[in-house]
Amino acid sequence: MENLKSLKNFYNNKRIFITGHTGFKGTWLSIILCHLNAKIYGYSLTPEKNSLFKKSGIKNKLNSNSYADIRNINDLKKKINLSKPEIIFHLAAQPLVIDSFEKPVETFNTNILGTAHLLECLRNINSVKSVIIVTTDKVYKINKKSKAYKEVDQLGGIDPYSVSKVGAEMVTDCYIKTFFKNSNLRNKISTVRAGNVIGGGDFSKNRLVPDIIRAINSKKKLSVRNPNHIRPWQHVLDPLVGYLILAKKQCVQKINNDLEYAWNFGPNKNNFKKVSEVVKMAQKLENFKFTFDNKKKIQETAILKLESSKAKRKINWSCKWNLSVALEKTIDWNKSINKKISAENKCVQQFLTYINNK
Repeated sequence: MENLKSLKNFYNNKRIFITGHTGFKGTWLSIILCHLNAKIYGYSLTPEKNSLFKKSGIKNKLNSNSYADIRNINDLKKKINLSKPEIIFHLAAQPLVIDSFEKPVETFNTNILGTAHLLECLRNINSVKSVIIVTTDKVYKINKKSKAYKEVDQLGGIDPYSVSKVGAEMVTDCYIKTFFKNSNLRNKISTVRAGNVIGGGDFSKNRLVPDIIRAINSKKKLSVRNPNHIRPWQHVLDPLVGYLILAKKQCVQKINNDLEYAWNFGPNKNNFKKVSEVVKMAQKLENFKFTFDNKKKIQETAILKLESSKAKRKINWSCKWNLSVALEKTIDWNKSINKKISAENKCVQQFLTYINNK
């Protein structure tokens, strides 16, 4: 896997455009890239008051910070043209399954049309050498054998969130094969599919680990839905470092072809755990009260597993932290912030621990 020196050498002074930079993963990515001395141009909705973006103060280190909607194609095109980026990370999305049931049309517009807007803006921009489109592990058509999904498996979805991300994948496929086949971006665009990421600074509602952190902080009992559902759990640094490696490889060498541009960045097999197991592992690290709610409120995939041998084989990436370590780092991050330690500094500290294999 890439080391800190090689990442710094590559990303130093690189012009990076990040959509969704105020979200959980987007903020972590921005903090890491700032540490690598990249020039960052952010484009995202206004962050919530109680967000990692606000707590970290990373806004002050960005070259450009635009609070805008990815659905506004004219504004998006203007901002991309002005920044002349070399690399683009597209993370802007409506990221929550439950919210997609409440706002399906907004989810479709943001996740599908927003991706189309970004790709349309890139058709006549020659500065861009690498594009990473972030989707999800939930794009795969559910199989009944509980096997881990590979990039070549059939896509499909039932809930609005999954369908919206399948739509983003299909839009990307269309642009790759129709508009970028003979352009400077041929084989330079990838979609990336990670598992259920956890980490310090995720304050989303109706997500298991953020709900656990709230239960720890508030001393209130946590009601846990779908205790028997299995997910591929991983720390946020695992896929983000994977995205950084992939973006670099796309810039400097040919690793994609016209038919294989999707990449899984999932955890190792021992991180495929039931929701109930994750709760009990977290409780051993920091005590909190909980109860399991077995009532099925919305339709969600019962079993999700990812097979990531392609990334291991082609770009030498692999998941570093097992679930126990990922939970420990997340809870430790929470404790540090409660002690008034800088959110940005804590993120950088954990990144350096991760990348240096400490």
